[in-house]
Amino acid sequence: MIARLSNASRVVVKIGSALLTDSETGRLNRSWLQAFVEDIATMRARGQEMLIVSSGAIALGRRALKLPSGKLKLEESQAAAAVGQISLAQAFQEILSAYGRNCAQILLTLDDTEERRRYLNARSTLNTLLKLGAVPVINENDTVATSEIRYGDNDRLAARVASMMSADCLVLLSDIDGLYTAPPSEPGAKHLPEVSDITPEIEAMAGDAASEMSRGGMKTKVAAARIATDAGCNMAIANGRTLHPLRALEEGARCTWFTARQTPVAARKRWISGGLKPLGILTIDAGAVRALGQGRSLLPAGVTAVTGNFERGDMVSVRDVAGAEVARGLAAYSSDDALRIIGHNSGEIEQLLGFSGRAEMIHRDDLVLKS
Repeated sequence: MIARLSNASRVVVKIGSALLTDSETGRLNRSWLQAFVEDIATMRARGQEMLIVSSGAIALGRRALKLPSGKLKLEESQAAAAVGQISLAQAFQEILSAYGRNCAQILLTLDDTEERRRYLNARSTLNTLLKLGAVPVINENDTVATSEIRYGDNDRLAARVASMMSADCLVLLSDIDGLYTAPPSEPGAKHLPEVSDITPEIEAMAGDAASEMSRGGMKTKVAAARIATDAGCNMAIANGRTLHPLRALEEGARCTWFTARQTPVAARKRWISGGLKPLGILTIDAGAVRALGQGRSLLPAGVTAVTGNFERGDMVSVRDVAGAEVARGLAAYSSDDALRIIGHNSGEIEQLLGFSGRAEMIHRDDLVLKS
């Protein structure tokens, strides 16, 4: 189970407000953050790609704005988040820079991971940051999200990010070391080191948020586990209060692992092949058919015809000249733009469209061959 973290290629770590801030003063817990970032730097140095989903902005902003204790109004939470995000980003950047790493701040709303075009944009931006060696620090965009559309907690946001980014491993650092059969304070409560299937019995073991500073409780963590494992991502709930929490987890600290039954790539391919209805057709030549069979992306030069009305991010069917479906995938261009670039080399796209788009009509990561 330990190897699930140390062997993972791409890891998402969620840290809660209770770990980042002092509950009495609202100040940043800088010594804890320093140790946590050292863990991140160690994992990054051995080649693992790291993404952080961080709470704490509202807590930091509440202190700076001298807002009263107790539940905040929506507009007060938004104001606190706007102020607190600056302090949070500065702290991450300052500490990460000591290890030669750049910090990138990403604020997401629900639509950014649910609406396909915005999903593709967010995924592309995060992939680029990772390739450039940066460490994205992600939070819900509390300054604009409303009570009707917000995630409501960063556990599920972290799971959505892990799914979107095809992460191998998600770690939820909390103030508890995993899932118990009953509240840990109750006699007879047993710790569960591993959960292979999220059954109704497992869901019934989950509780609600335990503190004012955190919107997420065990119930949201189990909900996050379902999202993550369905996407092929192993997930751990671990106690983050110790210094160097990721190192401790690798060394065998007690936690609960929720195990995925498939790889992230397999889960994404399954979603593409069966989860969406094609809104258009791309007809391709024999050379493109061979290229797809070799695991390559679909380039505009190999497309001979475009049928249907679709937008970027929509599902399309890829067919050979005889009309047989050879693949399905998410289009990188709308049908109007696709019509203008088919048959052309990728280097001509900017001249034809007036902007520099993707080189591929469908990237291989967004493409599934028909069996």
